[in-house]
Order: sequence, then structure tokens, then C-alpha cells
Amino acid sequence: MYKNVEKQTKLQLKELVEYQEHQVVSKTLVQNEAVSMTIFSFDKGEEISTHAAGGDAMVTVLEGTGRFTVGGQVFLLTAGETLIMPKDIPHAVYGEERFKMQLTVSF
Repeated sequence: MYKNVEKQTKLQLKELVEYQEHQVVSKTLVQNEAVSMTIFSFDKGEEISTHAAGGDAMVTVLEGTGRFTVGGQVFLLTAGETLIMPKDIPHAVYGEERFKMQLTVSF
């Protein structure tokens, strides 16, 4: 089920992706019909534009600060904070500064 990650090893999720200048970088850890789990890094000022997901999307910021716009409402999240973005509600993600997050989508 898990890929791109060592099993039976202690991990720091934020260390699974590096920052790249002017880029959003992602690494998929799980992808199937029930769940998707991805780790992202955003350079400052980079974004994923408004879109809707086919399942409830839960994000946890691992490092830095990200801005999440969900159904027109803005949330600033810092390390350790989590937000659930409901299925079919338009949302966008923006790097207020360099930040990393874990995204889990349940279908």
C-alpha cells in the first residue's frame, strides 16, 4: 500500500520532500480507491490554484506557514495545525512562506 517510503523505519514526514526554488514538490505515499496520502513542499509564493477534491481532504502543516482558502474562507496554518477541506468545496493552497504539509484525501 505505501510507496516511496521506507517501511519499519522511524520517519520525519517533513524530510521526505525538499524545497525547490519557485516550485511545489510532492511525493505520493499512498494512492488507491479509498485514500490518497501525499507530502508537499511549497516555496514562498507558490500555490495550487482553486480546485475541488473528490473526497474530504485533511491537511496538516509540518513546517512553515500555508494559506488555505476553502469555500471563500481563509485559514493560515502553521506547523502542527490541521484543516479538513470538505469534498466538492473549492479550495486553494498558497505558500505564505516556505512550508511543508501532509495531505490525506479520503474517498
